[in-house]
Amino acid sequence: MSRHVAIVTDSTAYLPPDTMRRHGITAVPLTVVLGDQALEEGTEISARSLALALQKRRSVTTSRPSPEVFAATYRAVAEAGASGIVSLHLSAEFSGTYDAAVLAAKDAPVPVRVVDTGMVAMALGFCALSAAETAEAGGGLDEAVAAAEKRAAGTSTYFYVDTLDYLRRGGRIGAAQALLGSALAVKPLLQLDGGRIELLEKVRTASKAIARLEEIVVERAGGGGVDIAVHHLAAPERADRLAERLRERVPGLVDLHVSEVGAVIGAHTGPGLLGAVVSPR
Repeated sequence: MSRHVAIVTDSTAYLPPDTMRRHGITAVPLTVVLGDQALEEGTEISARSLALALQKRRSVTTSRPSPEVFAATYRAVAEAGASGIVSLHLSAEFSGTYDAAVLAAKDAPVPVRVVDTGMVAMALGFCALSAAETAEAGGGLDEAVAAAEKRAAGTSTYFYVDTLDYLRRGGRIGAAQALLGSALAVKPLLQLDGGRIELLEKVRTASKAIARLEEIVVERAGGGGVDIAVHHLAAPERADRLAERLRERVPGLVDLHVSEVGAVIGAHTGPGLLGAVVSPR
């Protein structure tokens, strides 16, 4: 049985299943609580079901995996041959997932390095991919962690939402910022900064906001060697149009992923989300 450094992340990385299989990446699921039902992201609730629930104004909350779930994952990965584990997770500002992983790592059968990437969605996914590629090339725990942290440091995440209400309800953006957006009838452009969601710009209409999002991504992508992910929730046409424009306008584009976010992120952004992750290699 070969010994290697294994990569664990969580379900908010939104990596394509075939990519996870190819690189041997394991994702621990977060939970969406819909009414009185607790459902695992990725297997028990779809983005479409989540969007419908939000549109019907049903009660939706999210919760972290338990330390016991992480402990079971670490044991299984070790039994499969891992000599060490790098466990990469969404921003601790959003979720207690990182804290649960830290607790479980203390009693794991192999060394586990837990990293708060400060990222989410494919911004987290790109970090996991960089760590996995480093481990596949023979890198140890320190090298895999360094690769993930370097990728995180260079990655930018921008997104548009139709309303700030979902972010406000979930405590992911301040009530004052949400009220400002509603009072002025503006469409917000947001960014991930220091692991937190911050208001980047205020634009008057949805079409202008999406056009501005495109411009920001093109500017940030620069000349080349960059991966981009376009995310949406219940807005596939928006996502496809943005992806098509970025393919035309980013000369050094390496990979472009287009995907709908899962239920956990969708619960906090609401239908109509359009986001872009820019990640230089």
